[in-house]
Amino acid sequence: MASSDLERKAKEAFIDDHFELAVDLYTQAIALSPTAAELFADRAQANIKLRNFTEAVADANKAIELDHSMAKAYLRKGVACIKLEEYQTAKAALETGASLAPGDSRFTKFIKECDEGIAEEAAEFPKQLVDKAPSDVTPNILPSVVGLSSQGTATIVSTTKPKYRHEFYQKPEEVVVTIFAKGIPANNVVVDFGEQILSVTIELPGEEAYHFQPRLFGKIIPAKCRYNVMSTKIEIRLAKADSAHWTSLEFNRDIAVVQQASVSSGIEKPAYPSSKPKRVDWDKLEAQMKKEEKDEKLDGDAALNKFFRDIYHDADEDTRRAMSKSFVESNGTVLSTNWKEVGGKKVEGSPPDGMELKKWEY
Repeated sequence: MASSDLERKAKEAFIDDHFELAVDLYTQAIALSPTAAELFADRAQANIKLRNFTEAVADANKAIELDHSMAKAYLRKGVACIKLEEYQTAKAALETGASLAPGDSRFTKFIKECDEGIAEEAAEFPKQLVDKAPSDVTPNILPSVVGLSSQGTATIVSTTKPKYRHEFYQKPEEVVVTIFAKGIPANNVVVDFGEQILSVTIELPGEEAYHFQPRLFGKIIPAKCRYNVMSTKIEIRLAKADSAHWTSLEFNRDIAVVQQASVSSGIEKPAYPSSKPKRVDWDKLEAQMKKEEKDEKLDGDAALNKFFRDIYHDADEDTRRAMSKSFVESNGTVLSTNWKEVGGKKVEGSPPDGMELKKWEY
């Protein structure tokens, strides 16, 4: 079925309030026309109806990436962000959309809603600090050692195994998220930051796109966030908006955020016997992650190469000399670790059975 036919059927399903069917049809159409911004913007609207707000933001971002002048893509992003209480991000998107569609009163309405939300948050934050009585705080409510996994605390539980594994650790000023994806070109990775949203998309030719779009445990400062695509992983550094300790990577309404901000001198900070937090060794945590990455299971030529590298690295001087001499003189067909055996003679090539060793003339 052509992309245009799928799009038409998706619009009909949306009009009939069959939003899940609409999302499925738009997804099929996008697979055939992956650069059609209109399809992403329309799927964002269907996701909003299904209350899949993080997915809607990701779709709207993709539509904007493909067509910077599409006003309705900014509208979809603004509406979804409002639902996620991402008022600053929503307002920025809506203001851009309003400049592209000055006659659309919906932008004015939603921008006003953003302003009200921003004002309410500003008034609510100090109130939460003042109203926090000692009885509301339970000793050891937070683990003294930073967790390295977000498993068990996510608001959305997937029944399928994710394509790439991810972990996180944190410092007082930032949260570091690592997605273990090997050999991904940087131009195939798109990372977007919202007030409380992280959106990661990895698109490889011939493969289904990978999306990681959690609503984060706490708010971040998008302008200070950054990421780096490495050979074995994608490292994302999220700048915290405050010094609150995150008990998980993803937002959970059942877990309260304990603010570590200073309060007025008229309020005493509650103290608990034997509740002094342990000092977190960040270098040790990073070393653990690097060790896990190093020990990650390899196969094929990669495993064989690693095996020989490890032998060479841990070997004594005679063993290294034997390995180098035998490998070079045999044109890569012999690798010996016995210097007494190969040190006093030239190592002849030994091709595999059924193959013939030839010397090339230059």
